[in-house]
Amino acid sequence: MCPPEHFRVTYSINPWMDLTKPVDSRLALAQWSDLRDLYRSLGHTVAELEPRPELPDLVFAANGALVLDGRVLGARFAHPERFGEARVHEEWHLAHGHGEFQRAQHTNEGEGDFTVTASWVLAGHGFRSSPQAHQEAQEFFGRPVIGLDLVDPRFYHLDTALCVLDDQRDDAVMYYPEAFSPGSRAVLARLFPDAILAREADALALGLNAVSDGHHVVVPQAAQGLFTTLRTRGYEPIPIDLSELLKGGGSVKCCTAELR
Repeated sequence: MCPPEHFRVTYSINPWMDLTKPVDSRLALAQWSDLRDLYRSLGHTVAELEPRPELPDLVFAANGALVLDGRVLGARFAHPERFGEARVHEEWHLAHGHGEFQRAQHTNEGEGDFTVTASWVLAGHGFRSSPQAHQEAQEFFGRPVIGLDLVDPRFYHLDTALCVLDDQRDDAVMYYPEAFSPGSRAVLARLFPDAILAREADALALGLNAVSDGHHVVVPQAAQGLFTTLRTRGYEPIPIDLSELLKGGGSVKCCTAELR
């Protein structure tokens, strides 16, 4: 995670940014701190990246790499405004000894477009990451990579449209069908016949930009339509307000890089 002391919306590279609504930096930091403290209260270990004033989107730490089975595939960002983040993440992983690190040859934005189940890597493309990055990830991690085509620009990363609820299982996900192409919807329906299907209002609240440890699901508080369904499925939804970070295009998952 990266605290947003220097978080400023200084450029617009996604449809969530509205430059007429400036970010309250103090409130953004307080909301980020609430998320960090919540993870620790749930028993998770949280490491922090040092903020860089020239890299305002570094707060969205999920985009910097994919870590799986002790191996790290670095990001290769789509927009030049974020290029510098890749090196920050690389330096951090190398300094902390997180196994073999590989620089990406093809555009991928880390856990923005990669997510993991027990057997597969699900990989989004259409707006940021390249389909060629899917093959690169499959070769590096030795796991089947399933490509999913995003077609709605409001859901420009996979982690805005789909959440894995338990990465020890292959059947525990929630997603918003309309974010995907017809073929990808068919793939998702076949792979996850019992998935939780989000409504548009909850998806637009970035309710699928959530983080689950297999029981607790930290989810944006505005996505209230998901809470009852999650409880019915045996999960404990924990709502949190990250409304200031939403102005920059991210929420719970965007701020969270998972070390597997």
